[in-house]
Amino acid sequence: MSTQDITAEKFNETITDNEIVLVDFWAEWCGPCKAFAPTFSASSDKHPDVVHAKVDTEAEPGLAQAAEIQAIPTLMAFKKGHMVFRHSGMLPAKDLDAVISQIKDFDIEAAIASQGEADQA
Repeated sequence: MSTQDITAEKFNETITDNEIVLVDFWAEWCGPCKAFAPTFSASSDKHPDVVHAKVDTEAEPGLAQAAEIQAIPTLMAFKKGHMVFRHSGMLPAKDLDAVISQIKDFDIEAAIASQGEADQA
């Protein structure tokens, strides 16, 4: 599966309608973003069960601001609509694979239930 560009209009739908979504916030002028792009694209081929989305921060400044993007590239990961990972800067392919494995193994329902119990305490 290839990467897909998403806009502010499609952002919430993308992260809530898919089990796992990785979002790469980038810009055309950003050297590290361009260097990370092949790694991100290769990951989308290696993990077709994970949506790999890209947000152009220049084209979507409101979305970048809402996501509190202060440096690019920034990678966010969502599982069942909940952000479970955030990292600014490039990731080597092996580290990106490790993050994806951890997200796949992460029990989001237990984490949500645990948070709910903590909120009531």
